[in-house]
Amino acid sequence: MFPRSIFALFLSLTLGGALFAEDRKPVIVCSTTQIADFARQVVGDRMVVKSVLAAGQDPHLYEKKPGDAQLVANADLCLENGWHLEGNDWMRKLAEQSGRPLVTCTEGCKSLEVPGGKQAMHDPHAWFSCTNAATYVRNIRDAVIKIDPEHAEEYKSRAALYLDQLRALHNWILREINKIPVEQRVLVTSHDAFNYFCQAYGMTAATPVGWSTGNEIGAGITPERQQETIDSIRQHHVKAIFVETSVNPTKVREIAREAHVEIGGELYSDSMGAEGTAGETYIGMMRENVIIIVQALQ
Repeated sequence: MFPRSIFALFLSLTLGGALFAEDRKPVIVCSTTQIADFARQVVGDRMVVKSVLAAGQDPHLYEKKPGDAQLVANADLCLENGWHLEGNDWMRKLAEQSGRPLVTCTEGCKSLEVPGGKQAMHDPHAWFSCTNAATYVRNIRDAVIKIDPEHAEEYKSRAALYLDQLRALHNWILREINKIPVEQRVLVTSHDAFNYFCQAYGMTAATPVGWSTGNEIGAGITPERQQETIDSIRQHHVKAIFVETSVNPTKVREIAREAHVEIGGELYSDSMGAEGTAGETYIGMMRENVIIIVQALQ
């Protein structure tokens, strides 16, 4: 016969485990830091949101780690960007292998085509337009309501507030970019991450590497493309070009030396900033990018 103290401990652990299981929050696993931030804005504390990518990691080059499969296997919902942002579609494959539901957040966005490819491809960096970011948020809102309809009104309310913030951000960006003389609104960065940003906010993109930093769809710079970029910088009398937090800056620094221009700063691109930095949220990364761009080019 068990001593009372041991029996009491056993009962406590058993009941505690049962209660924990009942109170378990749904888990959302996201491919990128931006999508994880959008999800947190919608679900609040109702769900646990995790990101496969960490701050500063490049989704094009990311290689699956052993723990990723288990992370996705424990998810109630998976969220990806789509349009091959996740090199070799690693997020989709993880979800399919685990049989977990997957939502593609770019669904419903109007895509730009990837320049210079052998076949037409969607440019996956759609979140750099606040209008597209709002589409991501609506897709996430609808997806979480499906798995937790009991709290639908909460998710709708949070999403509505955040959509208002995105509209305010959009209008602020337009005002800030207008501080740059029209002829100086040329954005040269490490790779083609900013085409949606430039289209939405009245700038011209001129990037040397191509749409992707990986090799999965013919990415990479050629001597001809590099010279075109240098010529464009000189033609437009560009004051500064920019490196990115998730991309090796070597090539852009080389182009800056050859074109005799300054490095205007470091921009958040395929990943947000680390926790505690000004770019740790989507709104924060967009705000900081715009401030850096305007200060360097105006």
